[in-house]
Parts: sequence; C-alpha cells; structure tokens
Amino acid sequence: MFPIRDHNPSGRTPYVVYSLMAANVLIFLSYVGIMNDIQLINRLYYDYAIIPARVSDGVALETLITSMFLHGGWMHLAGNMLFLWIFGDNMEDEMGHLPFLLFYLMAGVCAGLIHVITAPQSVVPTIGASGAIAAVMGGYLLLFPKARVDILLILIVYFRIFTIPAFVMLGVWLGMQFFGSLASDPDRGGVAYWAHTGGFIVGLILCIPLWLKRGGTAFWSRTHGHPPHPEHKYKLTESRIPRVPRR
Repeated sequence: MFPIRDHNPSGRTPYVVYSLMAANVLIFLSYVGIMNDIQLINRLYYDYAIIPARVSDGVALETLITSMFLHGGWMHLAGNMLFLWIFGDNMEDEMGHLPFLLFYLMAGVCAGLIHVITAPQSVVPTIGASGAIAAVMGGYLLLFPKARVDILLILIVYFRIFTIPAFVMLGVWLGMQFFGSLASDPDRGGVAYWAHTGGFIVGLILCIPLWLKRGGTAFWSRTHGHPPHPEHKYKLTESRIPRVPRR
C-alpha cells in the first residue's frame, strides 16, 4: 500500500520541490555508474553519508546535509521522490518557497541527528532524503489532516486504488515506522526507522507556529482540513485483473 497522489494540487508552482527532486535525481545519476565498484562507492559514502560514529566524534557534520541527496538505488530514489512530490507541493504553497526550503533542510538535519543519537557508535553509512520527507509528511498531517489521498493497494494479483483521508494514511505510515524503530537495531544498519519517526515528529512540531498563525483549529474549520484549493476530481477505475467466477 502506497500513495500515488493527493486531490489538492498546489495553487502555485512548487519550484523548491521540483528543484529538490531534480537535485536528487542528478546527483544519483552522477554516481550510479560506480555502485557496483565496492571501493569507489564505499569511499563516496564515507565522504558524504552519515556515519554516526564520526558525527558523534564531532567530525563530518556536513554529512547531515549531504546524506540527504544520496540514495542507494533506483527504488529508494523513486519512492522518496514520489512522497516528496505528493506531500511537498502543498507544504511549499502554504509556507512559501524559501521558508519551505529552510524547513526541509532543518528537519532533515534533525532527523539525521536523531539517527545518530539512537546509534552513536554505528559505522554503517546512512543515506537518503526520507528523514526530511518524513518531516514534510508530519507538517502535512498537522495542516491538512483530511486531505484526500489516493493509495494503490497491491495484494498479490489484486490491484485497486482507494481514496482515504491523509490522517489515516499518514497515521498508518507513522505507526509502521515507530514499531520498526522499536524492533530494529540501528547499529546494524538497514532502514533508519528512528530518522523517519523523529523526522515526522520534528516536522509536525516545526509547523505548529504556522498552524497557530493560520488560526489553529479555526484554520481546520475554514479549510475542512484540506489544502485551501479546489479539489481535483480523479476518475477511479476498477482493477483490470480478470475475476474468476465461483463454481
């Protein structure tokens, strides 16, 4: 189950979202050719990925930012860019271009620091924009809890698009990250669940002043929990998988 779009396109062009997506794609393309060379890719990760043990020693602090623009494969990149595209445009529209960029970078740094705190002696490189994007999702949940999001549900050979409120989709996602955080061992690598969980919470907290400035619960009442733009109507079609009749 993963989101494919929301029903409230941005009211203005999200230049920062597009620029972040382009930067991530171009940077990935710049080193994808060496990903099968263990020595070269390890050197790249040593220089630009978060290695908690190094950050704990007070060195390589710049990797808290550079790591946000590295990805470990095409699916890693595509998944992160999909989430940024779906949830980032409305956040940029509500915040403004420069404030959104600062929010994205600040939240990404905080998510990286949370990962370091949970595994201070780990020497496993950590890369990806997911901590910053989790913060975007946290802010989206606070500002637009009832926005309609289309999700694609895949159950073996069953494919179906459902429309659900953002708070359901984001709540389920946060719950999965939180339980993943409790079950995982960050010292051994894998998914940086604490960066996801922490980034989400950081993003929500950072957006509280904006939410209050807009009127708090009165903002929800005015917008009905949706981005303040006309909702786009999508025509949902049933799965094309043939149905086998019962005997």
